[in-house]
Amino acid sequence: MQVFYIYILYSSSSDRYYVGYTSDFRKRLLEHNDTSKGKSSFTRRNGPWELKCVLDCGQSESEAIKIERWIKNQKSKNLIKKIIAGIPLYGPVANLVRVSI
Repeated sequence: MQVFYIYILYSSSSDRYYVGYTSDFRKRLLEHNDTSKGKSSFTRRNGPWELKCVLDCGQSESEAIKIERWIKNQKSKNLIKKIIAGIPLYGPVANLVRVSI
């Protein structure tokens, strides 16, 4: 069974965060740091990226998408920093389990 994750990347050179979902966060990190043309323009322009946090969303891709959108819709760098720090939160991220990276 496939497990889906929410991952948070950080680029110190641009002081930006990126939130995404995937079933293979290590592969996605490599893809985000690939500067080849045709890759995601946001991450290509703003890298290099480091993996800051991974959250287990279980086997539901639709749940992972819902949580990713919820985090992005908050438009809050402070929320992302709290997630990374492991501070107890509310909403759809409240019960997610951190994954060792």
